[in-house]
Amino acid sequence: MRILRFLGTMWAASIIIFLLMRAVPGNPARVALGVNATDEAVEKLTHSMGLDRPLLVQYVEWMKGLLTGNFGISLSSQQDITPLVIDRAQVTLLLIGLAIALALAGAIPMGILLARFRLPVLNAATQLGIAVPSFLVGILLVAVFSVHLGWLPANGWQLPREGLSHLILPVISLALVQGAMLTRYVRATLREEMDKDYIRTARSLGESRTGALIRHGLRNAALPVLTVTGVQLSTLVVGAVVIENVFVIPGLGSLLLDAVSTRDLTTVQTLIMVFVTFTLTVNLLTDLAYRVIDPRLKEAR
Repeated sequence: MRILRFLGTMWAASIIIFLLMRAVPGNPARVALGVNATDEAVEKLTHSMGLDRPLLVQYVEWMKGLLTGNFGISLSSQQDITPLVIDRAQVTLLLIGLAIALALAGAIPMGILLARFRLPVLNAATQLGIAVPSFLVGILLVAVFSVHLGWLPANGWQLPREGLSHLILPVISLALVQGAMLTRYVRATLREEMDKDYIRTARSLGESRTGALIRHGLRNAALPVLTVTGVQLSTLVVGAVVIENVFVIPGLGSLLLDAVSTRDLTTVQTLIMVFVTFTLTVNLLTDLAYRVIDPRLKEAR
């Protein structure tokens, strides 16, 4: 049932994306060729890209290409979109994966500390982290660690040659904001668990309050925290679009903005579909992970 709902949502999203792209005024072929292009050249490109065919035919061809891994040809560069998307996706997925891992690595222990003890400074830091957008964090990190101290590169992508140094500031910029949100949620969830009967039972058996919270409370808090992590992972795609442009990283975000600026509708609709697929896949995997964490949900169904 979940798979059918997933496929149905994907199909509905593809229709909406396709129709929205076709609702943009103007001829994409003329924009791609420039204002000085002749009518004959524009007509030839329009025909070669299939833009003069009925909408239903265009949609079927586009969906057929998506299902077979053929994303089409870029209107602006006349290059195959598929290898470009694959190369850029590796960069974006690495950035997002490291960011969410760092956010969780900091959020869980800090959430435990805030749930167990009153730490006004750490509490204020998480509130500030939620309020400050990731791109502003990135600019501040560049000003301090790149411009002032000169410890880390400010932009670029030289992973094969210089290791992970170019990823440190972008990953921290994304992880700080997401980590602050997750910390607050872990804190709130664990504080609710602290008043449960099983925590009192564990304490009556000799465990400390902190030990009972870590040993028993974390498992019971995992389900709601997993839900928020799935949502945060989806929103990281949007954050990556901004961060990639702040740090000049050649990922899907920078590719999308370049396609929008050149009015490359073929690339834009493909990238939006990729982002939607990623978000829906994360939600599906999160939903399926519930059964692993809490088998009672599977039995209830």
